[in-house]
Amino acid sequence: MRHQSLAKLGLAAVLAGCLSVGAVAAPRQIIILRHGEKQDAYRLCQVGVKRSLALAAQYLGKGAEQSLFTAESPPAAFLAITLHTLELVSPAASSWDMPVDVYSALPMTGQTAAQTTTILNTRTQQAARDVMTNPAWDGKVVVMVWEHHHIANMALERQFAGVKVTLRQLLNLDVDTSLPDTWSGDNFDYFWIVNFAKGSDRPVSVEVRRQVFAGAFATVPSNEWGKPPQYPANSSCEVSR
Repeated sequence: MRHQSLAKLGLAAVLAGCLSVGAVAAPRQIIILRHGEKQDAYRLCQVGVKRSLALAAQYLGKGAEQSLFTAESPPAAFLAITLHTLELVSPAASSWDMPVDVYSALPMTGQTAAQTTTILNTRTQQAARDVMTNPAWDGKVVVMVWEHHHIANMALERQFAGVKVTLRQLLNLDVDTSLPDTWSGDNFDYFWIVNFAKGSDRPVSVEVRRQVFAGAFATVPSNEWGKPPQYPANSSCEVSR
């Protein structure tokens, strides 16, 4: 009987160990950025399309000139949520011969703004949960291209008080008081690079880095935080909100 009890205790300890490892399966780094400049609810404008190509060539694509990755830490996953985010990240993901994991929140005929917000809330919660618990991404680098209100937006967080609905809340970025509490509607040109210690779900640092392009992509807007971008005179890009 005593041997059986010890065996059960041993098994319980093993299971507890497995569960605890699963509970802290977090990436080493999460790279967060907003979708590109858009033409309408379904597509990027020509500036946004150029940004998608520029990001692949300079920062996020395989062999990029100023890659955010290293040979030891290539991207483990690219995540998107809307058509705009999918369009932006697809060139970079394709260069790595990788799919984009889409937490689908698409525009639907007859869908109200409130319904859209609810869907975006849910998909953001699901994505954050998966990113912070998926063993396949433990200790690796994950790229999240997201809708900017659901990256960080104080008004949205107050509207849904008591429920975490932004990546700022869900990834515990709100502990960093130096980080903006609202992603500026004017900015499509920043990375938030979030670093985690092994076994922790709280970031040890967040780097706010502006996208600055050169060569063929030098005209892609690279405006300071909170400053409006300059578009070509014939641009079809929507004015940001």
